[in-house]
Amino acid sequence: MILQILPLTGIGLVMPGDDLTEILATALTPMAPVGGDVLVVTHKIVSKAEGRVVAIEGNEEEFKRALVESEAVSVVRRRGNLIIAETAHGFICANAGVDRSNAEPGTMILLPEDPDRSAHRIRTRLERAFGVDVPVIISDTFGRPWRRGLTDIAIGVSGIEAVIDLRGTNDWAGRELEVTEIAVADELAAAADLVMGKADGVPAALIRGYEGPRGEGRGQDLVRPPNEDMFR
Repeated sequence: MILQILPLTGIGLVMPGDDLTEILATALTPMAPVGGDVLVVTHKIVSKAEGRVVAIEGNEEEFKRALVESEAVSVVRRRGNLIIAETAHGFICANAGVDRSNAEPGTMILLPEDPDRSAHRIRTRLERAFGVDVPVIISDTFGRPWRRGLTDIAIGVSGIEAVIDLRGTNDWAGRELEVTEIAVADELAAAADLVMGKADGVPAALIRGYEGPRGEGRGQDLVRPPNEDMFR
């Protein structure tokens, strides 16, 4: 499998109420989407278009702290101003996904209410526009336990399997795999981030040549259930 990662340029500033799919379709037109393409879209422009933007009132740090508490269903850890929280989606992340980067001055951005639904809505409209099924991943930047640095992961998925389960298959030496599940949607989200980046103003990328299984996977497939979490 050989992949190309193509940045979608010229999208510009997305505001609440904008028709995001129309904006993406315009940016995609020169690329002429084909089978094997996967579109990765950062959650920021999805959240903005869906109105998940909050105006800051009063002291900014106090307002953010209160907003994080309201977005969290539980607080996992605290350290100084940093809160690691569980969101209503089941994500464990910094500040319950509340973010100021790439937000208009005086505002903060929340996660989409239902990233899987948002991804599916974009995918179905793009299929009508181009006559080809283009799976969609909505990404966000997360930290990882025991690892330094940040990477993009998939929080919303439509059109591909989010996890490929290799349990029961054999490796090259004939040994049966017992625990191997590949988070392909996360891998694609991280790959797309290589051509995006917060400072470059490129909020989406087309991955061309992906040969993995299509299907109706969801971002929720990547969330480990609490009964499987050994560290909470």
